[in-house]
Amino acid sequence: MLAVHDLEIRVGARTLMSGVTFRVQPGDKIGLVGRNGAGKTTLTKVLAGDLLPSDGRVERSDDLGYLPQDPRTGDPEMLARTRILDARGLGSLAIGMREASEQMASDDADAAAKAMRRYGNLTERFESLGGYSAEAEAASIAHNLSLPDRILDQPLKTLSGGQRRRIELARILFSDADTMILDEPTNHLDADSVVWLREFLKGYKGGLIVISHDVELVGETVNRVFYLDANRQVIDIYNMGWRAYQLQRAADEERRKKERANAEKKASALQAQAAKFGAKATKAAAAHQMVARAERLLSGLDEVRQEDRVAKLRFPTPAACGRTPLMASDLSKSYGSLEIFTAVDLAIDRGSKVVVIGLNGAGKTTLLRILGGIDVPDTGQIEPGHGLRIGYYAQEHETIDVARSVLQNMVSSSPNLTETEARKVLGSFLFTGDDVHKPAGVLSGGEKTRLALAMIVVSGANVLLLDEPTNNLDPASREQILDALAHYEGAVVLVSHDPGAVEALNPERVLILPDGVEDHWNADYAELIALA
Repeated sequence: MLAVHDLEIRVGARTLMSGVTFRVQPGDKIGLVGRNGAGKTTLTKVLAGDLLPSDGRVERSDDLGYLPQDPRTGDPEMLARTRILDARGLGSLAIGMREASEQMASDDADAAAKAMRRYGNLTERFESLGGYSAEAEAASIAHNLSLPDRILDQPLKTLSGGQRRRIELARILFSDADTMILDEPTNHLDADSVVWLREFLKGYKGGLIVISHDVELVGETVNRVFYLDANRQVIDIYNMGWRAYQLQRAADEERRKKERANAEKKASALQAQAAKFGAKATKAAAAHQMVARAERLLSGLDEVRQEDRVAKLRFPTPAACGRTPLMASDLSKSYGSLEIFTAVDLAIDRGSKVVVIGLNGAGKTTLLRILGGIDVPDTGQIEPGHGLRIGYYAQEHETIDVARSVLQNMVSSSPNLTETEARKVLGSFLFTGDDVHKPAGVLSGGEKTRLALAMIVVSGANVLLLDEPTNNLDPASREQILDALAHYEGAVVLVSHDPGAVEALNPERVLILPDGVEDHWNADYAELIALA
């Protein structure tokens, strides 16, 4: 179904991986794991055909469904329901049937007869594809991904990034693809949808490759693990489930360390003896042999993995500002006839911590975009206070210019930042050497998250608007963000499905959308975070 032969992937002068060979058969459920920047997302793009490998080849058979981290496909004017149904060629047929049905009522007899014949042909094709039962199946998948009819009946262009991503996930799950490649499929899903997705993937009969930092999803679904080691530029393949893999990998690492320690001890003794012999001309040949043997001892070992580097994240020391740097009054937003929220009032005092909660589609991302000056409200106004400086983290990374390099994005985020200063900060976020010259468009989701956060760090912001800042991050990087949140002295407005992020923020207030109700934070709201 999917076969990879001697694959090599390079980004600029850096080799991400080489000599990679594997097959994905029906029933193989592969967890693709590794630190941010190891090449997981790049590999999936190559497997899906979105990128070409530097060397080697990928053989794809049958149908393949690919969910990237940032799906931008589909006609923006198309209805969400049509987008899902078209995964089996049904959406456009349904529209054609509806149009032909309306034309059958025409006063023009010829036009009505033509429409009737067209309706009959379309209906026959629709039914041959299992149309009516398939529509019910698609509706069930959409419902389980928290996509109600009001969302399905909207054009794609009116949907938030999270809603668009759930539409694409629903489309792939509905498609009956023989192989699925899913990059962080639980992003933007509530707790009930995540549980449902786990069960769906457990019952899936095709081949699956999944990237996910949801440990429970990986633990319950995968039967093979591919570990990408960014330091050694290889893939270690473990033909076992997640929990067995964790034990095996720990044992492998311990074995490597012991073997290397023993070999280094023996090599040091040989080299020391060779140094003594080398001083005597009569023993020069023996000394040479000892050095060669020491080199063979070390060269024959498996590499010991270097410790994974961790981004050193601290949000900026907030710039001086007035008592209330940001106020909003009577905000409302609608898309066509769909009302998102109305009459939202909010006052962000200096150093205050506010979490915004609500069901998917309640307008949380839209509100942050309005507060950040990205979108304009239908009614109401934003009132910036004295010294306001906003740092906005967008869940879809819209603050990053994908046509610019990593370094250019950094320099543009702060007018007084020198290139040397920018490089220093980028280094603490694990962008070193030639990495800073990579186009931002080729970065993985985790790397884009790190870049976006680095841009905030140099901004001197005193009000942070953070929209799902822990998405796409490996556990170590996530812990850095949570620690930075806990120590930030400025004001924060946070949107997150991550209970750990809210706990680290320790909010004083909660804003509940779409009603715009504001309340003091209490433990009862904590239970709603993962569900909202």
